[in-house]
Amino acid sequence: MTMPTVPANGNEAAERLASMAAVTASDGALRRFLHGLPGVDPVGLEARAAALGTRSIKTTAKAYAIDLAISMIDLTTLEGADTPGKVRALSAKALNPDPTDRETPRTAAVCVYPDMVATAAEAVRGSDVKVASVATAFPAGRAALPVKLADTADAVAAGAHEIDMVIDRGAFLAGRYLSVFEEIKAVKEACRRPDGSAARLKVIFETGELSTYDNIRRASWLGMLAGADFIKTSTGKVAVNATPANTLLMLEAVRDFRDATGVQVGVKPAGGIRTTKDAMKFLVLVNETVGEEWLTNEWFRFGASSLLNDLLMQRQKLSTGRYSGPDYVTVD
Repeated sequence: MTMPTVPANGNEAAERLASMAAVTASDGALRRFLHGLPGVDPVGLEARAAALGTRSIKTTAKAYAIDLAISMIDLTTLEGADTPGKVRALSAKALNPDPTDRETPRTAAVCVYPDMVATAAEAVRGSDVKVASVATAFPAGRAALPVKLADTADAVAAGAHEIDMVIDRGAFLAGRYLSVFEEIKAVKEACRRPDGSAARLKVIFETGELSTYDNIRRASWLGMLAGADFIKTSTGKVAVNATPANTLLMLEAVRDFRDATGVQVGVKPAGGIRTTKDAMKFLVLVNETVGEEWLTNEWFRFGASSLLNDLLMQRQKLSTGRYSGPDYVTVD
């Protein structure tokens, strides 16, 4: 079984991983495991997410949280009309979000289609900004496995540091869990470079199409068992994307997975997160559910485009006392 990097806790971690490997030995074993996970109480989940969303953040903490949120953004453009010029402009914004304030953090990554990876990679070369690429026939995932693997390998060869893949939701909803598991494993292998290093793999579930919270929990465990470095809510291309409730559920899943295996996996809510207030709610969810170890762009990301602009405006207001308005920041 291919897994993300295991924290250095010796034989105990290896034994825990070996015990988890048994649940993926057959379709029947995987099904029994996934359907044996505790059921989700929708009312309780949504109530807790709503309650955490009411927590206020004081001024000094808010300044820190805004900078943290900026550093966690995968600045994204995934449109049919994307051009090299647009990608270069977006990359420049990722490198220097506020040209008037050089203390503004850079974003975590720029996220683009595979054919734009080389352009983005050249634009951010020499910096710590990563290039993430959606792959595997994003956003629907309706393609044969060889096509998905070629899509992934091409993006990695062009310079992608991270791959955001979509699962086959049709296969998952039909109960073909082992098929989904094997596909994730194959994409994980395609993320490897000739030198032995690998792009990190984010597995997108498209939670808005999974129908139930129980399915989101099962998909989370399935993705992590198959080797996901991150689990991600959505493509941003459907009606229901990231919500506090589905993100809370996925945070609980990564917490429980690390307790069971010793392996830490990141979480990326994406789609519909547009304001500083939204971002603060998600950061509170992270802090209260999995703790400070996930409060870094190594383990938590926002998939967003317009969110950065609002964060920059709020940051300016905190530092100057004036609200500059939308003309203060560039619109990409």
